Amino acid sequence: MTAPWLVAGLGNPGPAYAATRHNVGFLVADEAARRGNASFSAPRGMYADVAETRLGATGFGAVGDAVKVVLAKPRTYMNESGRSIRALCSFHKIPLEQVIVVHDELDIDFGQMRLKLGGGDNGHNGLKSTRAHLGSGDFYRVRYGIGRPPGRQAASDYVLQPFPSKLREDVLVEAARACDAIETLINEGLPAAQNKFNT
Repeated sequence: MTAPWLVAGLGNPGPAYAATRHNVGFLVADEAARRGNASFSAPRGMYADVAETRLGATGFGAVGDAVKVVLAKPRTYMNESGRSIRALCSFHKIPLEQVIVVHDELDIDFGQMRLKLGGGDNGHNGLKSTRAHLGSGDFYRVRYGIGRPPGRQAASDYVLQPFPSKLREDVLVEAARACDAIETLINEGLPAAQNKFNT
């Protein structure tokens, strides 16, 4: 039996953080669940809101000969994201090479995205925690660009601010594009997804 994939969107729980730049991973997980007709619940011991769907050639929500995909939004705060990712991998028997983490990326401009396998955490506490709990950084990353803060604003303040209202629609467009990239990554592999979506 084929092992499932895990798509973990990073963010902070609660309505106060819902529209912030740091929570774009949650937006992408929500879009994947919407496409897959899946609903989130909070299984005991997983420290996350979790939904299950299937992915085939037609995308999320496929039936029949389709791979199982576990979607997760950790209920821990960002700096403990790895705790829920490790619990989900253990419970569902998901190998490291089938873990996809979706996160905000300061070093990429808004409207751009990059996919990669492995690498450091670049100061991102969610990635740092995930690397620590999985014992490796060799998982896939979908890096959703949010750009650098203007002027001398601290990055820690910038990521916890909501996107400007004029960008709200664009934010959802980028979340949908990230979902397209995940579908391509699982169905066709990383090189195909990079060629199509890396900007």
